[in-house]
Amino acid sequence: MKSMSNVDIYTISNELNKLLNGARVDKSFQPTKDIVVMRFHVPGTGRVDLVMQCGSRIHTSQYPLENPTTPPTFPMLLRKRIKGAHVESIKQHNFDRVVEIKVKKDKYYTIIVELFDKGNIILLDDENNIILPLKRKQWSHRDISSKKEYIFPEERGINPIDVSEEEFNELIKNGDRDVVRTLAMNGLGSLYAEEIIKRANETIGIEKNTPTSELNQDQINGLYTSLKNLFDNLKNEEIKPQIVKKDSKEDVVALDLVKYEEFEKTYYDNFNEACDEFYSKKVNTSIKDVKEAAWNKKVNKFEKRLRLQQETLENFKKTIEESQHKGEVIYSNYPSIENIINVVNSARSKDYSFKEIGKTLKKAKNDGMAEAQIYESIDKMGVLTLDIDGTKINIDPKLTIPENAEKYYEKSKKAKRKIKGALIAIENTEKQLEDIKAKKDIAMEHIAVPKKRVKKNLKWYEKLRWFISSDNILVIGGRDANSNESIVKKYLEPNDIYLHADIHGATSTAIKLNGNELNDNILKESGEFAASFSSAWSMGFTSQDVFWVHPDQVSKTPESGEFLAKGSFVIRGHRNYIRGARVKLAIGIVDYEGKRIMAGPIEALEAHSENYVVLKPGFTKKEAIAKKIINKINEDDLLTLDDIIRVLPSGKCDIDEEYHQRKKYEKY
Repeated sequence: MKSMSNVDIYTISNELNKLLNGARVDKSFQPTKDIVVMRFHVPGTGRVDLVMQCGSRIHTSQYPLENPTTPPTFPMLLRKRIKGAHVESIKQHNFDRVVEIKVKKDKYYTIIVELFDKGNIILLDDENNIILPLKRKQWSHRDISSKKEYIFPEERGINPIDVSEEEFNELIKNGDRDVVRTLAMNGLGSLYAEEIIKRANETIGIEKNTPTSELNQDQINGLYTSLKNLFDNLKNEEIKPQIVKKDSKEDVVALDLVKYEEFEKTYYDNFNEACDEFYSKKVNTSIKDVKEAAWNKKVNKFEKRLRLQQETLENFKKTIEESQHKGEVIYSNYPSIENIINVVNSARSKDYSFKEIGKTLKKAKNDGMAEAQIYESIDKMGVLTLDIDGTKINIDPKLTIPENAEKYYEKSKKAKRKIKGALIAIENTEKQLEDIKAKKDIAMEHIAVPKKRVKKNLKWYEKLRWFISSDNILVIGGRDANSNESIVKKYLEPNDIYLHADIHGATSTAIKLNGNELNDNILKESGEFAASFSSAWSMGFTSQDVFWVHPDQVSKTPESGEFLAKGSFVIRGHRNYIRGARVKLAIGIVDYEGKRIMAGPIEALEAHSENYVVLKPGFTKKEAIAKKIINKINEDDLLTLDDIIRVLPSGKCDIDEEYHQRKKYEKY
């Protein structure tokens, strides 16, 4: 896959600096071993994901990558050190393939993104010391390890944005290669080296393979003019981000290039968007290969198990057939076998060893004695091996002939009994193999067609916590201190009802009665909503007391000498309590001003949705539970994982399987 050139990085860095300057750093993720995603909150824009791939690319992305359930060490450190920090600047270092992202929290931190060779991503402290690199590396002049001072790679090449004519002349005249290599190896890369020569050729003839020592001054001047005309477009921010394509050749560039004038072009509003479209699908293809290999390993495990089980079944069938045949051979050769047993037992009574007996029987066989012709061998325990018409059987002289035959018949019966278990095991493995292949197909389809995250136009209440009661009354709640403040100051009207869980850390909840009568049902459902979106959930409570009051009892004015934090209010007068409100929620798609996802009390979802999932406080992380939920309720591909995660309560969850089992039986 194409790595970003110095020119690409210059353009991307400028765009990122404008877009993310002042943005707040949110979580970081590591979808693959060399890709790190940093999430930012940009005022007025919202969530922005920045994808950084070692040695390859850096750009914003609308294509979410699947993240591991357990975050690796590096993104966890980024979360610990810089989550909540604000971006100070993003810039390219010396027109090299290195990007510096400077953020400020308690102090300054710098994230270095190296895009040359195999690349790296490195977190530095305010003294330029390495806190942690994504990959530890060491050279004679650079040591990328924790607690070492970060040293930038050696500066090389020119900066075409502001290179002077004298510097360019010196570069060409001191070159010892041909023109195209000299330009390419001085920071321009082969694409822009050839582009400069092509543009220069419009006014003065220059062969790209001409040694620089053979160029005259007019040709050098022509190259410099061509370079300045090309890169002045970047300097003046007159870019035309585009993906170009012709046959199997495809590229992403920030400028109109003569080299690509015959190519089909798709233009974009900015270079980040163009890079996102160009790289994300290619990366998903490579991720698909990795994922497919992992799935194939799982499939192969079951295929191998099935193969072994089928071989075992065939061995049982073979054992049954052979053992029955050997039992029959013993009975059909009763006299011959009895003669040999008598010889052995007679010799043993005279204190002959089994070894001596074996030698005697072997000699008798060699001498042509008819009774000894079936003899094969005798072991140190006295067990005879006989060969009767090509069938080898073991005979214990201490047992009677019927007892010896019964041993084979019993072996046949035992194998018959095991066949039933083997068939059940094969059936189970075949079902598991079918299931894992189906899961693989679904997973491959999801990876092969990455879904672009499109920012949705949310209704005003969707920016808050909300649900529609079974009586069709809207109930809203705050998501954080700011929205708790808005619930009271902006949305709470004189005829509404205010609720709050009787615990520190809870949503401010408002029942929007809009002329409807207050009743026990709406209070019960709203109480469960307020209880569930409180710290009672993360503490694992099953119930929580909730109080309700009228709007005129809610005040932002504290008592004398007291202070109220943002999102906090004073309640004056009598409080009405809903005791033991259930801490449990349901999530599903409802049709309320169009189809949308809703999280609320179970009764509300039962009334408005045919397909929903009931949740209780538990032990599963949000991302993992969201994947389970989306597989159960996603109609017409309406939802994304982010939609699910957005409406989940704070804290871990589990699906209430007992509820769903009970509902399943009630249908029958």
